Amino acid sequence: CLLNAMLLLLLLFFFFVQKSYTIRSSFADLQPKAFLFTSKDQQCLTLAENTKTAVIFRRTNAVLYEKRIYLLECKEGKGVHYRGTEAKTQKGVPCQKWADTVPHKPNYTPEKYPNAGLEENYCRNPDGDERGPWCYTTDPATRFDYCNIPECEECMHCSGENYHGVVATTTSGLECQRWDSQQPHSHGYLPENFPEKDLKMNYCRNPDGEPRPWCFTTSLTKRWEYCDIPRCTTPPPAPAPGRQCLSGRGEDYQGTISVTESGNTCQHWSSQSPHRHARTPENYPCKNLEENYCRNPDGEKMPWCYTTNKTARWEYCTIPSSVDVPEQAQISEDCYQGNGVTYRGTASFTLTGKKCQAWSSMSPHRHNKTADQYPNADLRQNYCRNPDADSRPWCYTTDPSVRWEYCNLKRCDSRVPLTIISFSSFFTDCINGNGKDYRGTVAKTTRGRTCQEWSSQKPHSHDYFTPMTHPEAGLDKNYCRNPDGDVNGPWCYTTDPRKAWEYCDIPKSPAQYECGKSKFRPKLCAQRIVAGCISHPHSWPWQISLRTSYGLHFCGGTLIDPQWVLTAAHCLEKSSRPSAYKVYLGLHRERASEASVQKRDVEKLFKEPHRADIALLKLRSPAIINNHVIPVCLPKENAVLGGREECYVTGWGDTKGTGGDGLLKETGFPVIENKICNRPEFLNGRVKKHELCAGNIHGGTDSCQGDSGGPLVCLDQDRFVQHGVTSWGLGCAQPMKPGVYVRVSNYIPWIESIMENN
Repeated sequence: CLLNAMLLLLLLFFFFVQKSYTIRSSFADLQPKAFLFTSKDQQCLTLAENTKTAVIFRRTNAVLYEKRIYLLECKEGKGVHYRGTEAKTQKGVPCQKWADTVPHKPNYTPEKYPNAGLEENYCRNPDGDERGPWCYTTDPATRFDYCNIPECEECMHCSGENYHGVVATTTSGLECQRWDSQQPHSHGYLPENFPEKDLKMNYCRNPDGEPRPWCFTTSLTKRWEYCDIPRCTTPPPAPAPGRQCLSGRGEDYQGTISVTESGNTCQHWSSQSPHRHARTPENYPCKNLEENYCRNPDGEKMPWCYTTNKTARWEYCTIPSSVDVPEQAQISEDCYQGNGVTYRGTASFTLTGKKCQAWSSMSPHRHNKTADQYPNADLRQNYCRNPDADSRPWCYTTDPSVRWEYCNLKRCDSRVPLTIISFSSFFTDCINGNGKDYRGTVAKTTRGRTCQEWSSQKPHSHDYFTPMTHPEAGLDKNYCRNPDGDVNGPWCYTTDPRKAWEYCDIPKSPAQYECGKSKFRPKLCAQRIVAGCISHPHSWPWQISLRTSYGLHFCGGTLIDPQWVLTAAHCLEKSSRPSAYKVYLGLHRERASEASVQKRDVEKLFKEPHRADIALLKLRSPAIINNHVIPVCLPKENAVLGGREECYVTGWGDTKGTGGDGLLKETGFPVIENKICNRPEFLNGRVKKHELCAGNIHGGTDSCQGDSGGPLVCLDQDRFVQHGVTSWGLGCAQPMKPGVYVRVSNYIPWIESIMENN
């Protein structure tokens, strides 16, 4: 019975397939995708579907032949004959159906181009575009985009930056490690941090400007290796027109400047003297490495070159910008001119304290505000910007539930200073005191009425409490606020025409403290403690000062629990006696003259048993947790930062004459993937697996002597997590010599074991 039913279904399927093929052929010349040959009847049935697009039942004495062109998910040449089923763009946006007219009215339709295979919403190339298959998108803001269709021939153009093949073994035959795996090698090239780099499975890729694709290997003794992928015989895609001025990172700069910012003459790219290097015209054939002109072949922050000065291997070049940015806007970090289109500071938090999403990232929010689409908007890292000429700088947020918000910035011509807002009010829907600094998202009154937007004049007209009259009051959307300091707390105008305004029912903040949440907003300085910023007092309440028994500061550390401090093992080399050390907490001034200072003796010392530069101190009595003393959060075991994370170090260390001596200083800079940090021109293989690098490649900012043992912390949603312990470096703030930190996530089991057993 079952066999008969299946045969009946098969016959019905063939009937409807042939029927639908006949009908559809009148609209478009749809070629058959498969043939079913029955040996008994010597008959051949043509099918408009195949096993990729429909369920096809098999039967005895029948052989299914499928046309190869409809099974291939790769392209040859321009991909004019591509008939695969990829249906999203290179940025992951779903394609619009070719027969649809919404959201875009197409020029290429199945009726006009019956032989172009314009079925469903599959990527196609009906016009023979040099860049390959494309489609109209379902995003109203983007009419069309290209698709990531790999070459059928396993080959690469240029340096393989756009290689999307499936080779997964290295030149020596080692199997590649999956990009989303941290075994056997932990790394920062996570697919979610590099969404545009197509880091699929364990396929060879080139996400960081190497001469050719590579991968981490599954061998314990070989961290990474190049892959052996031949160059394509077809010509590479035509490059975009070059610029004679700086736009974005200057990767398309084609000018003739050949002098660095310090005045050194550039070395010819084809020369190996005085500096040997791999950035040659042969290794980077599509980067226009002509003569000795400044270029950016590997995704640096701006064009650069090797120099003819033996003591300066390479330097950035000064290229005139294509945007005339006012001088004040370039200098200022904390304010913006006009509507902020020219703002180039490093603020990266919104009005409600949410961290900004990187412009190059598509997680958690997909968008089209990218550096490619807005080359003059300086969309770097996750800095606040205004690419679309909105009323003020803004950003997409890292909160999946909030797509975007305006940034916590003031106008440069505003006379009202930025309020130092209690950090707890940024992240919770509760208030401190009268709630004047409340920045939560409650938008209903105590009686359940919906709040009217502060910028609206309907249904209630008002001309005083608006975002323009009170720019620092956080009058964003229709959220409850207290712009006039009402003693009864936050309120709002209502959308009920019969009730002008009402108070909001927002609970008081509980008298408790959470790890990694400061009660005072940090400055989050990301300038060039060497040349960092003086911190807002008590904004890093986990920072401790490790001192000699007579009170002399010599190292930093971090409070991770009321009775436990994390520091560097090398800070404890002078003595193994706990009585030789004291811990000071709750201080901003190195002199420890504040009333908030707590002093604790050390009861026990614990150095990591395998000689890693990390140690634990048990305090003789627990610290009193208050607004000035709060533990930091620890990361999950073996958590790895992406190579673009912005993190912060703090300390009272040597400032090398840059000012701020005696006060707690801070600076922010990106984490650098170990693969890059271990390059010969940087730290030349010195960085171990249990360590991480962070710093500005061009120098100028770094931790230094006296900062050892202190924290490297990164903001994760609404709290700071300690990912590093300041360990060592080659000098302080030297170009191409970033600081090295012990990777805390590798030692979570050890930390927990020591604390539980002691």
